[in-house]
Amino acid sequence: MPLGLIALALGAFGIGLTEFVIMGLLPEVAADFDVSEATAGWLISGYALSVVVGALVITAVTTRLPRKPVLLGLIVLFIVGNLLTAVADDYGVAMLGRVIAALCHGAFFGIGSVVASSLVPAEKKAGAIAFMFTGLTAANVFGVPFGTFLGQQLGWRSTFWAISAIGVLALIGVAVLVPKLHSPGERVSIRRELAAFRSGQVWLSLVVTILAYGGMFGAFTYIAYTLTEVSGFTSGTVPWLLVLFGVGLVIGNWLGGRFADRSVDGTLIVFIAALVVVLTLFALLAGSGVATVVALFLMGGFGFGTVPGLQTRVMTYAGAAPTLASGANIGAFNVGNALGAWAGGVGIAAGLGYTSPIWIGAIITAAALIVMAVAAAGARRRTTAPEPIGDPVAAN
Repeated sequence: MPLGLIALALGAFGIGLTEFVIMGLLPEVAADFDVSEATAGWLISGYALSVVVGALVITAVTTRLPRKPVLLGLIVLFIVGNLLTAVADDYGVAMLGRVIAALCHGAFFGIGSVVASSLVPAEKKAGAIAFMFTGLTAANVFGVPFGTFLGQQLGWRSTFWAISAIGVLALIGVAVLVPKLHSPGERVSIRRELAAFRSGQVWLSLVVTILAYGGMFGAFTYIAYTLTEVSGFTSGTVPWLLVLFGVGLVIGNWLGGRFADRSVDGTLIVFIAALVVVLTLFALLAGSGVATVVALFLMGGFGFGTVPGLQTRVMTYAGAAPTLASGANIGAFNVGNALGAWAGGVGIAAGLGYTSPIWIGAIITAAALIVMAVAAAGARRRTTAPEPIGDPVAAN
């Protein structure tokens, strides 16, 4: 295995940690800056929206530049953003740091996937890309819980100092272990890539991604408040409960991929419907510690179980020009993240309590189920379906 893959996976780990760890630290951040829970939640929404901008703009601007220097520049941007968040003396500076860090997110995964595949023989390309993305999975399973624990013990800023250090290690790793790569050299036809968006199924798939992911993150963004204020857990148990959620998402992502290989639309309908049920029961039974533990695991499982199918569907209906559509779907995941965080914050700000984000998440997910059913019905009416364009890479 090329050592450069380890450096790329470490970068993916740091980026995943940056995006998700703040969810377990929102109470501490809100208290430190003396802002409301909903306002603190914008540190998540702002990051997600900035990922969308960075994924589209930075990737397009740097397409024809040598990839290794671009990756190094993106990691530097990541380090600067997290350092700024760590030293922020007010909410505005913290938000600026989050935005700067987010700009590298989508471009890193897009360009990093190309670099990872170039480090191995053709028959091992998919495995190399998958290895890089294990960094993102590991961030959710191990990094987020322990990052939350560190922030609770030493102050939330310590977590972002630690993330900055991970960024430095990733920078050194990419500089030393990833070989010098030449400029892509191939002419990219933007017109051809844009043609993929003439497909109504592509647009329906993007909407399902936004709503399904947004529903889950509407519930998950403020989970620290739900666990401590409704379910009765202490703040010290939150990191360990997040480990359980992370295990659920890993298992769900794996099962979702296996089932989607058999039937993409069928898998998505089943998983999204199950997520609606889980969120509804979670909202009703959040006062029960046992029910909360089970719901957290299932929410992670069914929520992330949709990711392989959603990415596959967009790429399939994009036909011969999947690159931009695939990137748009990664952006759609983050639009959903922002939508869920915003909607959940609205519920809390309106005085509806700390179960309101879960109810709102269930409603958003139900909307995703309706759109998915419409999309699947439309697909069945197609006389010819586009040929699959290959194995997708699971999104962040």
